[in-house]
This record gives sequence, structure tokens and C-alpha cells, in this order.
Amino acid sequence: MFEPRPKEPNYAFVPQVAHPESNQWGQSIETVPQGDALRGRSLNINGDAGVYENPNRYKQHGFYFNADNCIGCHACEAACAEKNETPAHLAFRSVGYLEGGAYPSYTRMNISMACNHCDDPVCLKGCPTRAYTKFAEYGAVLQDPDICFGCGYCTWVCPYNAPQLDTQAGHVSKCNMCVDRLEVGLKPACAAACLGNALDFGVIETTPANRIQAQIAIPGFPDPNITHPNIRFQQTKSLPRELSRTDSNPVQYVREADGQYKAQTAEKYSGSGWGLKKLSTRENPLVVFTLISQAVVGAFLILFFGSLFGLDALDATAHPIARPAFLFGMIGLQTLALVLSTLHLGRPHRFYRAFNNLRYSPVSREVAGIAVFYNLLGAYTVLTAFPQLGQWLPASLLSTLTALAGYGAALSGIAALYFMHRIYRIPARPFWNHWQVLSSFYGSMLALGPLAVGLVFAPLAADSSALLGTLAWVVVAGIALEAIGLYAHARDMRRQGGEGAAAQYLQTTQFAYSYAARNAALGLALTGAMAFALFVPQGAAGMAAWLIIAALATAAAVVGRMLFYALVIPTTMPGAFFWRNPAFQEHARETGLAKMPQVGVSMDCH
Repeated sequence: MFEPRPKEPNYAFVPQVAHPESNQWGQSIETVPQGDALRGRSLNINGDAGVYENPNRYKQHGFYFNADNCIGCHACEAACAEKNETPAHLAFRSVGYLEGGAYPSYTRMNISMACNHCDDPVCLKGCPTRAYTKFAEYGAVLQDPDICFGCGYCTWVCPYNAPQLDTQAGHVSKCNMCVDRLEVGLKPACAAACLGNALDFGVIETTPANRIQAQIAIPGFPDPNITHPNIRFQQTKSLPRELSRTDSNPVQYVREADGQYKAQTAEKYSGSGWGLKKLSTRENPLVVFTLISQAVVGAFLILFFGSLFGLDALDATAHPIARPAFLFGMIGLQTLALVLSTLHLGRPHRFYRAFNNLRYSPVSREVAGIAVFYNLLGAYTVLTAFPQLGQWLPASLLSTLTALAGYGAALSGIAALYFMHRIYRIPARPFWNHWQVLSSFYGSMLALGPLAVGLVFAPLAADSSALLGTLAWVVVAGIALEAIGLYAHARDMRRQGGEGAAAQYLQTTQFAYSYAARNAALGLALTGAMAFALFVPQGAAGMAAWLIIAALATAAAVVGRMLFYALVIPTTMPGAFFWRNPAFQEHARETGLAKMPQVGVSMDCH
């Protein structure tokens, strides 16, 4: 347990003051009722089984930040780093700032931010391994790095940069509210170290002495409705109408008629480019995983239902060798995709923990859906490729089992892609939080799957034109679904403003040529597929046209999915010119500065 220093000053202790019964969200400040079984338990901090007599132990605590007083000294950062022994490239608490105005009336507003131990912690719900727990003691949201397998999903869903993925250690860690200090009545290290009396701590909704506000947001702070954070603010000094971030994110905050600041696009960049260096990200394995999974599901649906609905060229009796070989090929591709998805983890050998949070986590549900599809696809393949293995069963039972495996694989594949899309419906990432993600995933399923089936089975079919003519209409439907979603997405991002519009702005400036190339390839693929469906070219010309359509659709899908990951701008807290600035981090990795630990930039990124 933490040992207080001799003659600890009074300001280092959490004040014992009266508090309301509920917070501004209507949530009870008492974390558990009197007499509840959760009371009186030890937090087992560093193996200490003691339970300390803090009278407010079962009340929700939170931070109080007075932006008027913050001088940007970073003492809170230093105290946190010393207390938690974090490496230079991680910071559980960080200070960023916004600037605005013009000389001589230029204004800077600092913001110190860590985990806000929210009433509705999205990190807890999103984590597939259940590494997070919201404790009754102090309302702290704590994370166990030993349970975490390093997927980084909590860093996606949190709007406040709180969870920190250490790519070197392979896991996430975060602010723990200094519960060891709270147990002995002391404030967290950051609040106790604040020089300007800007950062404070206590039972939530208890305004510190000589403070007049307890706001739930200030300029630059993400929408508090996402998580109901336990932090309150004071900001009374006059600010300019427009406040700019000093990091490279093209976002500014503009005061509207109601006095509230709203995120808008800051046009920091001019001209157009390909953005090829930034197009390739650490999420490249997810590009491959998502596209292969969607193509495999689509191909299986065509293969399974096509033979049931009159496409004799896909029937098992028509191709007793090619059909099983194609099914085994799909299993091989899906296996490759699954391996790549696990290698994306910080601790790939702990992939099995992805099933731990089926109740809340879309990641757990996606993994479960893909696992069910994969196994049923394997069962269907084995039963159809090696029927002799089931000769000891009655023929009717074997037929029923095969049909159940086929229908089960079809339904679970469609469900898995739905769960896959839910992963990206994140309020903290507005560019992703749109129904276009679903139309894109199902569009890829409908386009890539039939194209693959046509490439394999058309050369083997007695009448390839009949097969390809039917498949072409499915491809048209898939590409059209994708195109409609992309059009609506671009329109809606511009309308809603904020980080989504800023990402769309990047797409039309730094990534403009890649964006245009993707759109051109998609348009040509749609036009080609439509023409193919209407005129159905014969023989070698037909196969050549099909191959060109497949190449265009695949290129559009790959570039589009890479843009999807490269462009997203989260609703994170502002950084500084060197600290938490994506452009400086990129510069540090390119020039070798990141090899110097004191620079505070990890060589690897997520």
C-alpha cells in the first residue's frame, strides 16, 4: 500500500465535504448501497489485503480541471509518469492546448486529461478480454494489463486518449486513479502535484473552494454524452471565437450562437496528393482480414445457394473435383485471414481471450461469428468432399447434416459480417460511425464472392455465359450498394461537420488521387459488370472481360479499405506541437528521432 510522506501537506488529501445524491447525469454518487456485499472488500493493492477506512470509499470520485489556472507546466504529467513508472512513449495523463486570436490578443488554453473513470465506460464494453472493471471503490475504472492481449480496440472507442497501447510490451495500460493513494486519503499524484491549482480531485460534483463552475465540457473536449465522464471543468476567461489545434489534425473549434464550441474542419492543407506513405497503416492485416472474410462468405453463398436455385454449373455432380477444391481453397484463405488478424494483436498467443466478452464487445461477437462460420464451412466441405466418411450413417441423416452445415455456414457468415461492421460504429470515430460501413462490407461480399466463383467455374462450365450472366447481376448489386453507401457517406460527413468532415477533407486533399483512383475503378467495375450482365460476351472475350472487372473491383476494394483505416480522425483531446502530434510522430520515425527514447515517440505505432 502507498505510504504517505511524513508531514504530508493538507492540499494533498482528498477533502471531506458534503455532496449531492446524484451527478449531472442522474447517476447515484453512491456506487453501492449501504449493506451491499461489495462493501468491505480489499482491493489487494500490491498484495495488501487491508481495507482502509475512507468514509467516501464507495462514492464516485472524479477530477476537476480549472482551465483558467493551468499554466502548462506539465507537473501533472511528470508526477503521473513517476508514480506509474511509464516509459517515455506512454503517458496516462497529458497536457494539450488550443490557440486562437491574433497579435497582440493571442490566447492559449491548456487542457490536462487522463482517464475520466466514466459512468458508461465504453472501454469496458468494447474490450473483448474483459480486462476492464468498474469498481465500487471510488468508481474507478481499472484495467489489468496481464489479461489484455493488445488488440487496441479500447484505444479506438475511448474519446479521451486514456488507454495507452504499448506496442513494445504488447498490451494496454491506463490511469488507475491512484487508488493506492485514495485508500490512505491522498489525492492522485497528478492532482497533488499541480502547481497552478488547476487540477483537483474529490467526490464528483463537489466543487473545490474558490471555484464557481462545474461544467461537463470545455472547448476541445469530446461529446460527454458518449461516456458520461467523471470530470468537471471551469473556464471563465474570454476566448476567441475560433480555437485551433496545434497538432496536425485538421480540426478547429468554433463558438456557436449558444456559446458552445463545436468541432469543424480546419483547412490546413492545400493541393492534392496520393498519400501513399500514409495509406499503408498498422491496420493492413485488418484490410486483408476483412476483405478476405467478406469474399469467402460471398463465394460460399453463391456456391451453396446457386446450386439450389438452378445454377447447375455450380452443382457438386457437375464438378466433383473442382467444387471441393474450391471449398478447401476458401478454407485456406479464411485461415490466412484469421492468422493475420491474430498477428495484429500485441500478444497473438492469447487470441482465445477474444471470446471473453460476448455480452458487450462487438469484437468478441465478430470473432465468435467468424469462428462459427469457419467451422461450419469446414464441416460442410468435409461432408460434401468425402461423403464416404458418413457411410455408416443413414443417407437421410447424412443429407440432413450436410444441409444443416451449409445453411448454418451461410447464416453465420452473414451474421459475422454484421458483427464485423458493428466494431466500427464508434461515436468517438465519426468517420466510421455511419451505415456505409455495413453497405461496404455487404457490398464487398456480393461483389468479390461471385467474381471469384466466376473466375474458377466459368472455364469449367459447358455454358459459361449462362453462369457469368447470372453472377454479373449479383456483382452489379454489390458494387452499386458500395457506391450508394460511399455517396451518402461523403454527403453526410460534410453535413455533420466535426472530425468526420475533417477526415473527408483529408480524403479530398492529401489522399485526393488515391480517392479518385478508387472511385474511378469502382465506376468502371460497375459499368463493366452492368454491360456484362446485359450483353453477356462469349468465350475468351467473356472471360477476359470478367477478369478485368474482377481486377478493377478488387483494386477498388483494397484501396477503399486502406483509405477507411488511414483517414479516420478520432474525437481525441488536442495534443501539442511535439506531444501527441501525428505529424511529429511520423517525422520522428522517418528521421530516426524515435530511436531516442527521450523523444517520447515509439518506433511502432497503432
